[in-house]
Amino acid sequence: MKLKHLMLTALGILSVLFPLAIRSDYYQHLVIIALMWVIIGSSWNLLAGYTGQVSFGHAMFFGTGAYTAGIFVTKLGISAWWGMMFGGITAMIVALVVGWICFRLRGPYFALATLAGGEIFRLIAINGESLTDGMVGILIIQSFRSKLPYYYIALALACSCIFVIYVIMKSKWGYYFLSIREDQDAAESLGINTALYKNVSLLVSAFFTGMAGAFYMNYMAFIDPDVVFSLHFISIMAILVGIVGGVATIMGPAVGAFIMVGVQELFRSSFFDLAPKWVSKGHALVFGLLVIFVIMFLANGIVGDWDKIKRSVFRMKTTV
Repeated sequence: MKLKHLMLTALGILSVLFPLAIRSDYYQHLVIIALMWVIIGSSWNLLAGYTGQVSFGHAMFFGTGAYTAGIFVTKLGISAWWGMMFGGITAMIVALVVGWICFRLRGPYFALATLAGGEIFRLIAINGESLTDGMVGILIIQSFRSKLPYYYIALALACSCIFVIYVIMKSKWGYYFLSIREDQDAAESLGINTALYKNVSLLVSAFFTGMAGAFYMNYMAFIDPDVVFSLHFISIMAILVGIVGGVATIMGPAVGAFIMVGVQELFRSSFFDLAPKWVSKGHALVFGLLVIFVIMFLANGIVGDWDKIKRSVFRMKTTV
């Protein structure tokens, strides 16, 4: 335990000092995006990994938060930073409606219902031009020219998200979530209000995902429906982050986020400039192969099977 605490302390110090030591806007941007995915992946992991409610619709919460922050500026004349907190709250309101409807379903039917919900919100954003400006999107002016403030805001949000989920999973709520994941009928027979606690898990998950969306609006300063309500770029990516890093682990989504962002950026970098055009867009194929590899050999993800990885590496060294 002491070594674990020491490693976490060192990681925290490195995280704080990183933008002061690495002045490159490019690398700071990559870490900011990775931290955003830490929030989204951890939020999805709380609902799917710990509570057993697999969602394909987290884009609806991300997009809701992003549009809340954008509408604050364009329609209400209020700073988009106020929209960050309200983005999380608005996402929770959406989650209440989604939970009331979708938690009547289980298993694949729940997953398909959330998938449909994300698509509904994308269409609402496209057609609600008076509020969302439709496909034109929302453009605002960034508050800071430096990436430093954005980095520390993203870091604070990511750390807060991980800490809150850690505390929840160590509490009575966490045991209720796990019991629902393992056997909902058995949990109900023990007197656990499964509908209530599934909604609690969804509300916490939606809040942090909405905060991430509102942060994205402030950081990128532009959104449109096909980006923030995207099934592929948001909902599926959240699932991949959780699976690769380790479902039902506290730090798994954080590891998965940095790996997935790194792989994606590798294919966008100048390394593939001289390769055929299809190669530079091959990150989706690599994502798929990576997930297949994890499912076949590391079923619990990198963090979940870390001891297995260490044993395999140690055996390789001794063999050599």
